[in-house]
Amino acid sequence: MVRPLDRLLSIMARLRDPQRGCPWDREQSFATIAPYTLEEAYEVADAIARGDKVALKDELGDLLFQVVFHARIAEEAGLFGFNDVTAAIANKMERRHPHVFGDVRIDSAAAQTAAWEQHQAAERRDRAQRAGEGHSVLDGVALALPALLRAAKIQARAARIGFDWPEARPVFDKLGEEIAELKTEFEAGADLTRLEDELGDILFAAANLARKLGIDPEAALRRATAKFERRFRRVEALAVERGVGSDLDALETLWQEVKRVEGEPQGRKHELPRS
Repeated sequence: MVRPLDRLLSIMARLRDPQRGCPWDREQSFATIAPYTLEEAYEVADAIARGDKVALKDELGDLLFQVVFHARIAEEAGLFGFNDVTAAIANKMERRHPHVFGDVRIDSAAAQTAAWEQHQAAERRDRAQRAGEGHSVLDGVALALPALLRAAKIQARAARIGFDWPEARPVFDKLGEEIAELKTEFEAGADLTRLEDELGDILFAAANLARKLGIDPEAALRRATAKFERRFRRVEALAVERGVGSDLDALETLWQEVKRVEGEPQGRKHELPRS
């Protein structure tokens, strides 16, 4: 009986077959497939967030297919194959868990996290040395990460060598300072590039504050967006029921009503974002 994984690998090979394969699949490359890989990873996270176990199974399959796709492209280029990918990750897991697969003793999850980071740092140093490049504590933070998450990771890496605020309180002040700078530039009629630069500083400071508070900035933003979406959909429904048009004050009244129903204190007027 053919194993499901072997069947999947065979399907991928057929899809890429120069004569009998799918034209679309044959035309793909690492670069063109990468966005789909990211999308599938996000869909896995979405299924988990929604608690949808049936969807999770399907989404994990889609993500696995992306790995198989990349490995097939690499094999055709003579770089490596799927077995090399699985062997590499198996070796890495054994190497990074000497307390499980060796005789090292680690007594807590916190100690394991520290040991894991030490292993990663050592591997990054080794890669830099082999490539004849200088080493930085910031090496290895992927450029393709969501911007807020990458900002938090970069800040956490800098903190490892002491470049960090001692606590969260000063970061509140820094965030306020950055907001004030953006307001000053805006009121002075600064161009879009300057405003973008100042807004970036605000988001970077916000990511730093999230890190100091022990909050995942991506999760916080997803939750805030989901909350807005839930409330806005209710506002839309109420607007239809009551014949409210596009008057902002009327919509704001509905918005505050929805917030009261959810048990949250009322905010300032015109809290709804304008297009």
